[in-house]
Amino acid sequence: MIEAGAATNVDWATARALAYGAGRPLPFQTVLLADALGQTLAEPVYALQPIPHYASSAMDGWAVNGAPPWTLVSRPEPAEHPRGGRPTPHSDSGEISLAPGEATFILTGGVVPQNAVGILRTERGAVRGGTLERNASARPDEPSPGEHVRPAGEEADEGSLAIPAGVVLNPAQIALAAVCGHDTLAVLRAPRVSLLMTGDEVIEHGLPHAGQVRDTFGPQLPGFVAMLGGHVDVSGRAKDDLDDVVAAISAEPTDEFSLARASGDVLITTGGTGSSMADHIRRALMEVGAEMIIDGIAMRPGHPTLLARLPDGRFLVGLPGNPLAAMMAMITVAGPLLAGLRGSSLDEPSPVVTAAAFEPLPDRSRLVPYRTESGRAVPSTHQRSGMLRGLAAADGVMVVPAEGCRAGDSVQALSLPWAPPRA
Repeated sequence: MIEAGAATNVDWATARALAYGAGRPLPFQTVLLADALGQTLAEPVYALQPIPHYASSAMDGWAVNGAPPWTLVSRPEPAEHPRGGRPTPHSDSGEISLAPGEATFILTGGVVPQNAVGILRTERGAVRGGTLERNASARPDEPSPGEHVRPAGEEADEGSLAIPAGVVLNPAQIALAAVCGHDTLAVLRAPRVSLLMTGDEVIEHGLPHAGQVRDTFGPQLPGFVAMLGGHVDVSGRAKDDLDDVVAAISAEPTDEFSLARASGDVLITTGGTGSSMADHIRRALMEVGAEMIIDGIAMRPGHPTLLARLPDGRFLVGLPGNPLAAMMAMITVAGPLLAGLRGSSLDEPSPVVTAAAFEPLPDRSRLVPYRTESGRAVPSTHQRSGMLRGLAAADGVMVVPAEGCRAGDSVQALSLPWAPPRA
């Protein structure tokens, strides 16, 4: 049976904290740089060599030593790439050392020869025979010491921290990791999620008849889970029958239908989280001996939301059957749980000014989708738990406290994963 000690009818903020704390970071995995975009870095990235690892020219021109005129000297022939083919970009420069009064042509990115004091750019030089001089556009002291030279280690010393752990990798960071000499990166594994939809009245295609409803979960939950940092491996549907639900969530499958075969990290169920005889999720959790973590949340919509740990270690997030209630449960419980499993930080609510007043709702927070208009949060229309129009057009979700609020008051709010960030 379900273990005692479950948090029952917890407040909204506590529910988020419990879900986040339950999701301890998963073991990391090693991926190629090309596969690391958008993943969370598990270990810091250090420079494996100085960046740049050689002193290079910032301009096309001549590396010079001493005062003009300079005698032009040639570089050794470029060495071929170890695998054959084109020369390496800087293999032609490190073997030359300039004596005072000498210069040699160099391209941008080329290795600066030993003893070079600077680079005279092509626009500032004039070659006559084998001699280089400044032209009329050059400064009298050009090049000054170190001019147009990128010193070795200018961007980073060998062993220095380039990217801290915990960041969500962007293209520039992946490029930086390559410059630091890395071919692979250690990233946190995206939590693997299974979906179990319930409801005999649900149809997946076409127009429903009286007593039927169209499936609102199957088409959107995989994408929603991805926005929250997870990956849906498999989904299935169970009848409104206790034995069917138990078989689907059991760690010891009795038939091929069991979603335990996916061996993921999180199982998300839809519907059946209430306490009536037609609701089977809570009773199925008792049958399999689950540990209940959250048994109801003091919020509207989404009160009958569940979070449990199955005996095999998977988490089960029980979403209410009403569409808006389920979406509020996703951002309240599923989002923080997946963030905890990924080792990501928990998105904290931030204040918005409400454009409307709300009456008290004893012992429950209201989750209210809103649109931003003239700097204020205007509640969306169509707010009932079975409606989606209000959320579909929303910028975020206000969390109205149980005591209510007045127009012009500041309340906490969360951004939606698909909405633009608030200014």
